[in-house]
Amino acid sequence: MKIKTVAQCTLDEVLKAWNKGFEGYFIEINMTAEMFLQRLVGEGLSPEHSIVVFDQEEPIAIVMNGFRTIDGKKTAWNGGTGISPAYRGKGVSRLLMEETLAIYQRENVELGTLEAIKENQVAIALYEKYGYVIANQLLFLSGEYEAKVTPTAALRMATIRPEQLAHLSFYRENVPWQCSWQSVKQGEARVFYKDNNEPLGYMLYKTLWNECGEVERILLYQMAVLEESNVELITQFLASITTDKVHLMTVNFLASNPATSYLLKHGLKVTTEQVQMTKQL
Repeated sequence: MKIKTVAQCTLDEVLKAWNKGFEGYFIEINMTAEMFLQRLVGEGLSPEHSIVVFDQEEPIAIVMNGFRTIDGKKTAWNGGTGISPAYRGKGVSRLLMEETLAIYQRENVELGTLEAIKENQVAIALYEKYGYVIANQLLFLSGEYEAKVTPTAALRMATIRPEQLAHLSFYRENVPWQCSWQSVKQGEARVFYKDNNEPLGYMLYKTLWNECGEVERILLYQMAVLEESNVELITQFLASITTDKVHLMTVNFLASNPATSYLLKHGLKVTTEQVQMTKQL
């Protein structure tokens, strides 16, 4: 077997490694070339530091990696590890992990991160073997929601670009990779204040519109209430987008986030559970 970087492979080879690698997975992630390239750019993945394993000329496994500075630490994200079904349980995962961690060492990474489906105990055990620990429980929620409230003048809202969140003193930078402003640059951000300019919270999201020009779906990437006692203000936050019934979906919300409890209480259901794992390097 030999290892190449994604940058050294053809797009067809990378796609084959990815799509075969996630075949029969808990959630199949079959990608077209366009989808893969959008993800590569949108989530800041590095072709030079991501790898494909070959058996002769056949691409059989892949790991996608990205790097960012988060809370002052150089952080790596494993954005997907896949092994072709015929090669699972044959030592390929060890090869992938050892090469990936060697890349992290060369790049002076301080913290490694990844997510795994909660039910995927085989993968979780593998990561634990290489020093990763479970740091957070993550939830995808989905359901219909209607903000039955009239926006109040006592609540001031500022609409900003996602990248401006990083310059707010109260912004919490350490969130799952796909929920960071860097991964949601095409989204929208809103910050909420009391009428005396005291910050109350913020959200990062995307809206999908129907052919009638109405908000049909809201994808929530971050929803932060700075004081847990203000959690009911989430109704006001969401009403600032629409007061019509709308489909809400959260992406990798921390189970410990008060906003998660609020949304579950107001009718959303858990669709997928993941664990966030980290490794100090």
